[in-house]
Amino acid sequence: MERSHPGFSRREEKRFKAAVVTISDRSYRGERVDLSGDVACSIIENAGISVVRRDVIPDEFETIRSVLIELCEQGVELIVTTGGTGLSPRDVTPEATLDILEREIPGMAEAMRAESLKISPHAMISRAVCGMRGKTIIVNLPGSPKAVKDCLEIVMKAIPHALEVASGQVTDCVREQI
Repeated sequence: MERSHPGFSRREEKRFKAAVVTISDRSYRGERVDLSGDVACSIIENAGISVVRRDVIPDEFETIRSVLIELCEQGVELIVTTGGTGLSPRDVTPEATLDILEREIPGMAEAMRAESLKISPHAMISRAVCGMRGKTIIVNLPGSPKAVKDCLEIVMKAIPHALEVASGQVTDCVREQI
């Protein structure tokens, strides 16, 4: 079966729903264009996943937490956040995400950091986390458009399969050896 991306086949496109949440005080106030959200949406759509909601919210713990819970309760299968993963006092995205996660997916965050370190030493100060609440996969990304592209392309190699497994569509991950 030919694949249009290391995601879903053309026949299977748009099965899963995603939301992109940009967490930035400046973008929320209209002082900066949300280019990171644009990059994330493009990569997700190109992987055959439909972006059904896009939000720009401030760096506020309770706001982040409530938006993530709301999206999970609405049945969005993938939530990608951009911003708030660094070291500034207002960077609380990982804390808010961890507060609502039921299970972590540490390998995704580890892969993003490991591959990003090959590009920039600043990757080691990312505090991004990934995990699940119910059947929803949540991925924290940095705030810069370049870092969003680099990190999301890394985890998109596993996200289609992860979505299928999380939704119960795949119950046996063993592939037959030829």
